[in-house]
Amino acid sequence: MTDQYVLTLSCPDKQGIVHAVSSYLFITGCNIEDSQQFGDRDTGLFFMRVHFSAEAPVTVDKLRASFAAVGDSYAMDWQINRADQPMRVVLMVSKFGHCLNDLLFRSRIGALPVEIVAVVSNHTDFEELVGSYGIPFRHIPVTKENKPEAEAELLDLVRSENVELVVLARYMQVLSDDLCKALSGRIINIHHSFLPSFKGAKPYHQAHARGVKLIGATAHYVTADLDEGPIIEQEVERVGHEVTPDQLVAIGRDVECQALARAVKWHAERRILLNGRRTVVFA
Repeated sequence: MTDQYVLTLSCPDKQGIVHAVSSYLFITGCNIEDSQQFGDRDTGLFFMRVHFSAEAPVTVDKLRASFAAVGDSYAMDWQINRADQPMRVVLMVSKFGHCLNDLLFRSRIGALPVEIVAVVSNHTDFEELVGSYGIPFRHIPVTKENKPEAEAELLDLVRSENVELVVLARYMQVLSDDLCKALSGRIINIHHSFLPSFKGAKPYHQAHARGVKLIGATAHYVTADLDEGPIIEQEVERVGHEVTPDQLVAIGRDVECQALARAVKWHAERRILLNGRRTVVFA
């Protein structure tokens, strides 16, 4: 049985990149299962994702060591990872549990290629729910006074458990600039797409008062700029004049779950590459 790997790369766009990658894989006895690429004329960058298989005794360490020369020759930012190993993930939540529950269930039935190693919350509301899935629950209270210590505890968990992705599944705390930088490209958040039009409390009620016709949600990477990180996925639902504020909230929860689940899945499958303030998503 062959092992499965994913190569992702970005670099300045020029002739020969695809040939160099495919030649390397051929020479090392690997077989390309799927390949996607994109050249961005605006930035002059080239992006590529290759899913390939290899027979033992090839290992990920040997592949990384032998590909380094190819990467250097094209000034690539690249990674090679096992495709058949779930990504280790931490979920974070506050008092709204719909996204948490959705991700827990999708993970259990194998719809997400992730291993949820812990759920972190600044409240204890969902400790029983998380425990029913056999996943460790970590209560980390956050106040103005202890925020640095709370974030340090989170980083310790990420490092000790070799966590590759942190998901803010409706975690209602603003992260510090230092934490955003420490986990750059490894934190995904979900928010309603009314931002910045409807900020503050009860955004769906604000939207109802304005008679919106579309509601939605945006999954994005977290940066120091609140809710302005590179967008991964968006979901929308058309609504009519007869929809009540409570119905808007229910619909909004559904689209939040859908957008976040797709973003987590694509990140775990290493389908997302950062392109400045944007993303390239090989979905």
